[in-house]
Amino acid sequence: MEDVKLANPAVLGLTCFGLTTMLLNLHNAGLFKMDATILGMGFFVGGFAQVIAGTLEFRKGNTFGMTAFTAYGTFWISLAFAIVYKPILLTKVGLEATGKGLAWYLVLWGVFTLFMTVGTFKINRVLQFVFITLVALFALLAIGIGWELPNVIKAAGILGIFTGAGALYLAMAENLNEIYGKQILPIWSMNVNYKEPEDL
Repeated sequence: MEDVKLANPAVLGLTCFGLTTMLLNLHNAGLFKMDATILGMGFFVGGFAQVIAGTLEFRKGNTFGMTAFTAYGTFWISLAFAIVYKPILLTKVGLEATGKGLAWYLVLWGVFTLFMTVGTFKINRVLQFVFITLVALFALLAIGIGWELPNVIKAAGILGIFTGAGALYLAMAENLNEIYGKQILPIWSMNVNYKEPEDL
């Protein structure tokens, strides 16, 4: 049976992660207040679309991509849920997303991201940048929110813009390199068995 060429779901997942991360961190950096655009992006773009990308990575047999996109997709859904339903949860069942609870939430995601970062050293330099800055982003947000330090949150926001931009760059590099059949934007692959741009 002839092999069927599958699309690269990493382009979708990285695009959705990058856009959502940049938007939230523009808010964290102080450019605008929390609003419905962030929550909409969190639920549907960073959330559901990334879960779809993770499911497609499963189809391709890519454990790293499946884990990353599915996990971070559910991260965005859970974060948006906690923000949107905070008033309802507080009045109906006496629960709310507290500063310390959110800080520990971010710490746990930072630990997960740290372990995932180890895998990026076998993939490419741009993905390394995204994950290393994401670890630092989770740490800064945990400190800033847990200890109520606005300047630390603002610094995290600035860093997060670069994290999201790195993911978006990698998505566009994967996309354009495949379209043109040659390297248009470099990603500095680290794995000799890594095939650009079909596999993440």
